[in-house]
Amino acid sequence: MWLFAQDAGLEIQEVLIIGGILVAILFAIVALAVLARYFRLWIQSVTTGAGIGILDLLGMTFRKVDARVIVRSKIMAVQAGLGEETGITSQALEAHYLAGGNVPLVIRALIAALKAKIVDLDFKRATAIDLAGRNVLEAVQTSVYPKVIDCPARGSARDSLDGIAQNGIQLKVRARVTVRANLAQLIGGATEETIIARVGEGIVSAIGSAVKHGEVLENPDKISKTVLARRLDSQTAFEIVSIDIADVDVGDNIGARLQADQAEADLRVARANAEGRRAMAVAEEQEMIAQIEENRAKVVQAEAEVPKAISQAFREGSLGILDYYKLRNVQADTEMRSAIARPNGAKRPGGTAA
Repeated sequence: MWLFAQDAGLEIQEVLIIGGILVAILFAIVALAVLARYFRLWIQSVTTGAGIGILDLLGMTFRKVDARVIVRSKIMAVQAGLGEETGITSQALEAHYLAGGNVPLVIRALIAALKAKIVDLDFKRATAIDLAGRNVLEAVQTSVYPKVIDCPARGSARDSLDGIAQNGIQLKVRARVTVRANLAQLIGGATEETIIARVGEGIVSAIGSAVKHGEVLENPDKISKTVLARRLDSQTAFEIVSIDIADVDVGDNIGARLQADQAEADLRVARANAEGRRAMAVAEEQEMIAQIEENRAKVVQAEAEVPKAISQAFREGSLGILDYYKLRNVQADTEMRSAIARPNGAKRPGGTAA
């Protein structure tokens, strides 16, 4: 029994030893695999002082973070003098990467801002600008090197800004606007299109306030000063540095054209009114002719009643033969006098020829 128990203990020890060896071999294989995969990145981190260890690199794999992007971005920051006191830690870089940000672009923008020494940009603001969809590196570059915007924009439907002075002369203006990025308002600020629209509106308004177009031709900088005084860069992502008038051309005499069009319209209205009055006069004349014919018909009808009245007077005995002949003599005398007074061929009031 004792020999059997001793043999069983030896077998257990052998199994444990073999199992330990297998575990050690497995651990060594895993360690070698991890070291083979991250050795280059780890060496780069150690030699540059980035402070990212093997376990950190392994954790990035489990968190589905591209370790190469984080390591290289951290190395760029450290080499440029951006330490962890600025908030640029490996955890912060991982968080920005997982949020969908462009980590290398943010680091390059911070380095450019640091080297320029005139741009105030920290890591939090840079990541916020990047997550907002703006190109933070381009914004920093625009802050250092101002950008020139054509007004109107190139490729637009119109090649000039057209304004009309108070004397009616049209002026065609092309301007160039120099802007610098405003990092404080880059998030939520208006874009270049708003700057172009506001500057165009200001130029047209300045031309319209001029009494004569010669004032604008003599002093084009008057437009620039007037537009700059209106603070057109308010609530935009840019700061206007200057507005330069590139070209001023004289266009059409819009005032004279409008006056000619107005005179033509007034003439048409007057003609229409005169035609209406003529038509009314013609209609009134026709009405008067109809009324005259109606009155003549009434006269003829009244004259037709005279013989009836005479006959009735004869029957009633109120009119004698001598009285009738006297009446006929008076009528004949009247007709003779009328015939002498009328020209030849004229008609009597009764409608018969003389």
